[in-house]
Amino acid sequence: MKRPLLFVYGTLRPGFDGPMVHWLADRAEWIGAGWIGGKLYQVADYPGFVPGEAGRVYGDLFALPEAEALLARLDAYEECTPDDPLPNEYRREHCIVETADGPVTAWVYLYALSVTGHRVIASGDYLAAR
Repeated sequence: MKRPLLFVYGTLRPGFDGPMVHWLADRAEWIGAGWIGGKLYQVADYPGFVPGEAGRVYGDLFALPEAEALLARLDAYEECTPDDPLPNEYRREHCIVETADGPVTAWVYLYALSVTGHRVIASGDYLAAR
């Protein structure tokens, strides 16, 4: 059985220095780089991804060995659990991610609020834009 995949594009990417990066790296297997169609916005001190045909957003893929528990903790980090007040800033969905070995389906946290007033990260790469 294949393990579920997670695509990260911001504060969970290797190379970002934050406690959740280390938490994820200790519990999931880094698979490699990838990209997804859409735009990346600077929301605050973190980015938000909005899917679409225009643009590319770059990030990293992880295989999740204990997906249910890991995703529950990540949902809490992204404040999109059923217990979090609405409207949620993010929602988790399956999306197609392009990799060097072809497309894969992975969980992705999508920005769920209006992007009006937020700057587009033109490169699509949050780490390079910092």
